[in-house]
Amino acid sequence: MDLIIIGLLGGLITGISPCILPVLPVIFLTGGAASAAFDGEVVPARRSRPFLVIAGLVLSFTLVTLGGSLLLGLLNLPQDIIRWVGIVVLVIIGVGLIVPRFQHLLERPFQRFGQREVKNRGSGFGVGLALGAVFVPCAGPVLAAIIVAGSTGRIGVGTILLTVSFAIGVAIPLLVFALAGRSVVERIRAFRSKERGLRIAAGVAMIALAVGLVFNVPQALQRLLPDYTAPLQNEIANSETVDRALDLGGLVTDENKHLDQCTNGATELESCGTAPSITGIQEWMNTPDGAAIDLKDLEGQVVLIDFWAYSCINCQRSIPHVVAWDEAYRDHGLQVIGIHSPEYAFEKDAGNVAAGIDDFGIEYPVALDNSLATWTNYRNRYWPAHYLIDAEGTVRHISFGEGNYAATEAMIRELLQDADPDVDLPAATDVADDTPEVGSTTRETFLGSSKDVNFGGREDYGAGTGAFAFPEDQPADSFALDGDWVVETQFATPAGKGGGIRLDYHAAEARVVLAGSGILTVEDEKGRTQTIEVDGTPRSYGLVKRDDIAAGVLTLDVPEGVEVYSFTFG
Repeated sequence: MDLIIIGLLGGLITGISPCILPVLPVIFLTGGAASAAFDGEVVPARRSRPFLVIAGLVLSFTLVTLGGSLLLGLLNLPQDIIRWVGIVVLVIIGVGLIVPRFQHLLERPFQRFGQREVKNRGSGFGVGLALGAVFVPCAGPVLAAIIVAGSTGRIGVGTILLTVSFAIGVAIPLLVFALAGRSVVERIRAFRSKERGLRIAAGVAMIALAVGLVFNVPQALQRLLPDYTAPLQNEIANSETVDRALDLGGLVTDENKHLDQCTNGATELESCGTAPSITGIQEWMNTPDGAAIDLKDLEGQVVLIDFWAYSCINCQRSIPHVVAWDEAYRDHGLQVIGIHSPEYAFEKDAGNVAAGIDDFGIEYPVALDNSLATWTNYRNRYWPAHYLIDAEGTVRHISFGEGNYAATEAMIRELLQDADPDVDLPAATDVADDTPEVGSTTRETFLGSSKDVNFGGREDYGAGTGAFAFPEDQPADSFALDGDWVVETQFATPAGKGGGIRLDYHAAEARVVLAGSGILTVEDEKGRTQTIEVDGTPRSYGLVKRDDIAAGVLTLDVPEGVEVYSFTFG
């Protein structure tokens, strides 16, 4: 019941947020637009049309959100193909509303069913299906949980209930606008004699929406408008009920339902239920002949599970502690298991992960969790994340993010002594804690269109090829581009002979993830330069490393053939 209420509330808030503004004109106009018959007669819209438009939107949004990513992956199709199909359908329907003969051509295959049936086809359900395929609501805490469940295949009854209730919540305000459109058509007599003009207006609105989606106009519009629903979303996120159901990033199952009994970063041992299984692993590394590890076979040992990704700078600062714990305690009853859960597509490549394992000196077993199955099973949402399991298989401690190393090691030692009171433990490890203070450094900055962060240029930033120029007044903690660039889903690359990136940051350490082939030149705010030779698959390269956090500006001259994924800071 809680999931249904949470879904409805999350959907209602989303349904009145700025992110639904781009679809409102289409919903308003199609709620009362008439249809055209083969004999040229304009047929008034059905009274049920607004309901069918919204029903189509809810159905396609639910199906695409829950199963779209998995289905396209199975068919080896691009992840954005559903969106493009929806855009094309919107254009086709829009042209049909404006040009009746074009609509007749589209409907000709249905003539064999009889003219009367075709004549009454103006239900609006198809319009709703197309809108649902391109509808991208703001990702609050509820929708984030749904997306994780859908993309990782953990779709159960709870997931479906949450998704459907969220979609219904969104649909309620949208239905009000659709009914308002029908009411305007019915109440204003002038429209009754000008049904043709209403059809054209609806068609223009659909085509305008489609064109806007191609050029990411809705995103630009949302950036210009204040998110007046943010306080409501925050209240949901901070609710104890929502926290119990969604806070750890995945929907609750019988296997992981007790994990929320652990307090993040606690300084004393807690009891959080039996450790969920390690599942859905594509490959094991650092095990004999690549053999899998089952937690049930490790009873009697203390287990530390470390979720990480090799290009994540937060993980790069955390891994030395984990490696030190493994070296110090592996002969005293500790088994460390690394769960490599990729954030980028290139992090799914086994060769790239193997290189990362070698770079960090990792000798403990590492599982490639490319489908995020184990990530979801542990209800995780952080890089890094540590789960400490006692010798009886119970989770006793959870720590998200960096830091808390001394407390975690103290609890490792306590559990080892509980498992074997006669154990002779070595001295505690001595690895410097380089965790930056919260808010003291620039946040991780992505250049791909799927989650671009910190862009400080004047231009609209989105997928495709565009011309950029450094702004005269660039905001702090941002990046800007210069020249012609191609922005892909996960990276940006110069479109011509080369391009520039100017990075304004606060950090003691700055790194960049690069791929491709070429020599990149970096100049700092004092005019000092360095070169980076890039050759191969994506990896992290150092830009700046100093003792203290300070402001700085870097200008990167990026040659053609080099892909820039992200900047990370410490």
